[in-house]
Amino acid sequence: MAPKYAPSLRSRLAPLLLFLQTGFIIISAFFFEIENNINLKKDYFINVYPAFQDVNVMVILGFGFFSTFLVRYGLSSSGFNLLVAAMATQWAIILNGIESCYTRGKIKVDLKSILVAEMCAASALIAIGPMQGKSSPVQLILVALMEVSGFILSEWLLRVLLEVRPLSSIMLLHIFGAFFGLTLTWILYRKGSNQGFEKEKVDKKSGLFSMLGTVFIWMFWPTFNSVLVDERYPGRKLEAVCSTYLALAVSAVTAAALSVFSSPRGKLNLIQIQSCILAGGVAVGVPISVVHHPWEAMAIGFTAAIISTIGFKYLKIHMLLAFECHDTCAVLSTHGLPGLLGWLAHFLLQMKDYSDHTLAVRFAMFHICTLCIIISVSLSMGILTGLLLKWNFWRPPQNNKCFDDQAYWVFPNLAVRK
Repeated sequence: MAPKYAPSLRSRLAPLLLFLQTGFIIISAFFFEIENNINLKKDYFINVYPAFQDVNVMVILGFGFFSTFLVRYGLSSSGFNLLVAAMATQWAIILNGIESCYTRGKIKVDLKSILVAEMCAASALIAIGPMQGKSSPVQLILVALMEVSGFILSEWLLRVLLEVRPLSSIMLLHIFGAFFGLTLTWILYRKGSNQGFEKEKVDKKSGLFSMLGTVFIWMFWPTFNSVLVDERYPGRKLEAVCSTYLALAVSAVTAAALSVFSSPRGKLNLIQIQSCILAGGVAVGVPISVVHHPWEAMAIGFTAAIISTIGFKYLKIHMLLAFECHDTCAVLSTHGLPGLLGWLAHFLLQMKDYSDHTLAVRFAMFHICTLCIIISVSLSMGILTGLLLKWNFWRPPQNNKCFDDQAYWVFPNLAVRK
């Protein structure tokens, strides 16, 4: 007898996707305008398109395969990642263009605006990490839309209230996405989760695909961190690329060493390594505009790997047992803690340049307010989204059907229930 999996998605997912996509098309018909100004530099496309390709590969392919370590959830991890990224990017283009719409009457669309939108979508992909395997695709779409809305709202608040530069504000996406996702999984906690899910398992094949995603993210992270650096200063863009690479290299080596030390059998832990080797890229991305020396980037990468390893080894299980927070993809140790470390590094690197104590105190208050706004909006939007998703109308999967592709995908070799 065929297993009784979740009901057809026809009554929920298909109408929602068609409704949203139709709405996006209507908005684009009235307000979108592709920027094709002839005054643009001739080398604009040559300079921007390679970066656009790198970020696109990182977001779609990298994040898509990164969470395929679950044995029976690989199709859903990669497939839903593409779906969420596509919807979140379109929504981010619209929201980011609201200000332009007020001033020009049109939403400007070019490679740069799509790049920024994809970076906002990356924050949404981080946020759905803790929810992987325990949420329906309908819920993931709603999470992405709410998360992108909250992140762009926080960016606007930082820009208006504190006059934070776009590069500094958007690089806080790791902190925002991590705390948003953790708040969600805390509100939507399932009874019995502390004993683990039956199908939440990892094997050699799924781990290999997941490592492939990690490698793609690792390779293209220097572009991700440097793409918004002002092109009028090529030296700063080069600094950002080199600093990111050095931080990633150091965190990879450190994560491998710590994985051996933390293993009772003295062996490498693939899932732990793939999460922790990215910590350097996350941590150095937040203060990328003030990292000017190689040793600074390497020190940040080294510290990030240590914090990420400790978080993966101990905090993940303690978050589950003490706070009833089931973090599937360990976003706290991969993005949350390294992001906070990057915020602290940014604070320290800029504080050392202030000789005037009054200016130093003002900058300290400014920097603390920046973090408070990001976390406050993240937690508030996470709570609001969690309360929305608790509505049974969205039909979340039952515990015995979590982490299983058969609930959502067609498998021709299986019997069809009549």
